[in-house]
Amino acid sequence: MTKLSVNINKIATIRNARGGNLPDLVQMAKDCEKFGAEGITVHPRPDERHIRYKDVYDLSPIVSTEFNIEGFPNTKFIDLVLDVKPTQVTLVPDPPGVLTSNAGWDTVKQKDFLKEVINTFKQQNIRTSIFVDTNLENIKNAVNTGTDRIEFYTGPYAEDFPNNKEKAITPYAEAAKLAHSLGLEINAGHDLNLDNLNFFKTNIPYLKEVSIGHALICDALYFGMELTIKKYLNCLK
Repeated sequence: MTKLSVNINKIATIRNARGGNLPDLVQMAKDCEKFGAEGITVHPRPDERHIRYKDVYDLSPIVSTEFNIEGFPNTKFIDLVLDVKPTQVTLVPDPPGVLTSNAGWDTVKQKDFLKEVINTFKQQNIRTSIFVDTNLENIKNAVNTGTDRIEFYTGPYAEDFPNNKEKAITPYAEAAKLAHSLGLEINAGHDLNLDNLNFFKTNIPYLKEVSIGHALICDALYFGMELTIKKYLNCLK
């Protein structure tokens, strides 16, 4: 089964727009789990424009499913993860100020850096995942970083899907086969939605987890959170 982890960054964005505590991020995380989500994902950025570091500490004791913290592994982020000890940490190569994650790691050039950071987390029994594209060399060299999982950056898939879904999925299917053969587990995320998720899941048989935020929160404005989560879970069956 592929697990659904709900990224609640956009809930924090709405809260921060007015100050105060509406919507209540902690309560929303509880509700997502109650409605069937099998994980909660947060991505605290240095400017704290959505998820704040304090939010991560507030969420840690109440998340009863899998807690996944994404981010660029600077010193502050590493210290946060080591303090909270989530189920999983997902490393993304986001430079400061980037609007959203838009690329995977170069696991050849950045192997030594990733290997050192990943080893630090694994010593604390924190599962590690790294954001990657479908470049087969990056998949091969991901093994050398020591990571447990890779997370496919699915932005290009989502962009190409409306025009040619077979063309859109092909590089991901090839990369997934290679990753599986090398012993890497597979996650995916970025712009997955109710239109393209089931096709992706069907063609990536080794998919462990998807992390979905923006599209899911947008759908919840129309359908409500409970029904939206059910719709995404149905896509993963």
